Amino acid sequence: MSRTVVAILSSVLSIALTTAFLHGQAPPGPKRFPQLTLDQLSEQARPLGEEIMKISSVGLAGPYNPMLRSPLMGDRLFRLLDYLRFNTTVPRRLNEFAILIQARLWTSQVEWYAHHPLALKAGLAASVAADLKAGRRPANMQADEAVVYDFCMELSTKHEVSDATFARARELFSDQQIVDLIAVSGTYVTVAMLLNAAQEPAPGGIVIEPLR
Repeated sequence: MSRTVVAILSSVLSIALTTAFLHGQAPPGPKRFPQLTLDQLSEQARPLGEEIMKISSVGLAGPYNPMLRSPLMGDRLFRLLDYLRFNTTVPRRLNEFAILIQARLWTSQVEWYAHHPLALKAGLAASVAADLKAGRRPANMQADEAVVYDFCMELSTKHEVSDATFARARELFSDQQIVDLIAVSGTYVTVAMLLNAAQEPAPGGIVIEPLR
């Protein structure tokens, strides 16, 4: 794909995201971080931008827009996300579920928009995702999903994991899987922070409402 075509597509995406702001995703007005295109990237940031474009469902938008402001940090975070998405020891269904839990807790529109279809494709039941979206403890979770939910929720809301929940996790997962589960949860908190502070919207506007 030529640089000109990529620039046009990025501009179209920027317009779509700005439109989402006007439909309630964030206060009207300029984006806190104006949307970058490949042509606008510095020499240091350009290689990262090109890699992002190969895998991103939101182009250079979403968390990548603020990440590209700090190219070295952005590159390190991108590598970590690559591991946690594609090379983690946590099964894909459970990994995507863990990401959705953070998306729900943080009302992270882009995280939910990007990972909800991936979770369903990986085998998470639509009813489980729907309960999570509604702010309820999902009914009808599989045993391993229930452990992931309780582990991630305790760690995120109580800032600790009970002995009982840790023991349940130990029965199903290896030490590496538990560590990877913690890492994906914490990393997607960082991603949610970037998205929320930057007020980056999901394409099409709001997809989840704040928890009450």
